[in-house]
Amino acid sequence: MTKTPEHNHQLHSKEEQIKGLLEQVSAYIEQYHGGSVEFISLENDTLTVRVGGACLGCPRLSETLQGWVAGTIRQFFPEVQVVSAD
Repeated sequence: MTKTPEHNHQLHSKEEQIKGLLEQVSAYIEQYHGGSVEFISLENDTLTVRVGGACLGCPRLSETLQGWVAGTIRQFFPEVQVVSAD
C-alpha cells in the first residue's frame, strides 16, 4: 500500500487523538491512584504506552492497563487490538 499525504495526515491525526485521550485517562489515574500513562507509539494495531508513578511495580498494573487504558482506547479506536507497556 502506498502512503499518500492524506494517509499520513490521517495517521498523524489519529495519533494526536489517541494522545489526547491518554492524557485524560492519565489525569484520572494520577488524581485517584497516583500513577500515569503516556503515549509512546502507535504501529498498525498496537499502542505502546509508558506507565509511571504509583503504577510502577503495582500488582494491579495489568488491570489498569487492560481495563482503563485499553478499554477506553478501544471504545474510540476499535482497530487498536493490543495495548502494551514499554
